[in-house]
Amino acid sequence: MATIFERFCEEPNAMINPCDVMEKKAGFPKVCITTFSEGVIQEFVRRNPANVIASLYTANGALPVYEIEYAGKKVGLFLSRVGAPACVAGLEEIIAMGAEKIIQFGCCGILNQAAADNRIIIPSSAVRDEGTSYHYIPGSEEIHADSASVEMAVRCMESHKIPYTVGKIWTTDGIYRETQEAVAERKKQGCIAVEMECSASMAAARFRNVPIIQFFYGADSLDSDKWEPRDLTDYGMSAGDKYMTIALECSLLFP
Repeated sequence: MATIFERFCEEPNAMINPCDVMEKKAGFPKVCITTFSEGVIQEFVRRNPANVIASLYTANGALPVYEIEYAGKKVGLFLSRVGAPACVAGLEEIIAMGAEKIIQFGCCGILNQAAADNRIIIPSSAVRDEGTSYHYIPGSEEIHADSASVEMAVRCMESHKIPYTVGKIWTTDGIYRETQEAVAERKKQGCIAVEMECSASMAAARFRNVPIIQFFYGADSLDSDKWEPRDLTDYGMSAGDKYMTIALECSLLFP
C-alpha cells in the first residue's frame, strides 16, 4: 500500500509558510551557525560579544538568535531543537528571517570506530529514517550532501590539520529503537554514525535553495554488542570551543 512518503507534493506554497509567521529582518546575518547543545552556545556568548537580534518561539519557549562577529564578518548563532521536525522548523524560520547559508554541527553515535572515532565526521549522504525530509524532496532511501558544501568542510579540516572522515550518516527518529538488527543493517549499508537531524536538514536546505555545511563529533558508540554512553551527556561542552571555532572557520569559506 502506498504511504504518504511516496506521494511527494512539489507545490512550493503551503497552508502555513515560514514567511507567514516570521518577518524578514533587515541586516540579518547571511551566514548562520546552529548546534544542538545549549551549553556550548551559552558558554560561547558568555565569553564573546553577542547581541540578541531575534527569537524562535514555540510552546517549549523562546530561543534567542544571536549576532556575533568573526574575522570582521557578521554571523548568526542559534540553538536547534533536537529531532528532525523541530530542527527543520527552526531552520525554516531562520531562512525566512534572511539567512542564506547555514552551518550545522552536533553530536552523533559512532557506528564504525575504525573510521570515525576521534575524528570530525562530515556527512557525504544520509539514510532517511525520519519523516520530515519526505515533505521536502521526493522519497528515496538516502539523500546526498551537496558536493560544494562537503568540499568546504574538508578544506576547513585540512587547513587546520583537524582529523576528519567523510561518510554516510544514519538519521533516525527513533533514538530508543536503534535495535541491534537495525544497527547491523545500517552498518552493512556503510553508515559510520547515527543522529537525528542530518537528512532532514539537508532536504529542507535543498528545498529552500540554501547551502548547508554539516559536521558531527562522536559522543556515544554503538559499534559493539553493548552500547557505550561515553561522554554523551557532556553535550559537547568539553570541546565546545573547538567545535565553535571549526564552525566559524567554515563560515569564512562561503563565497
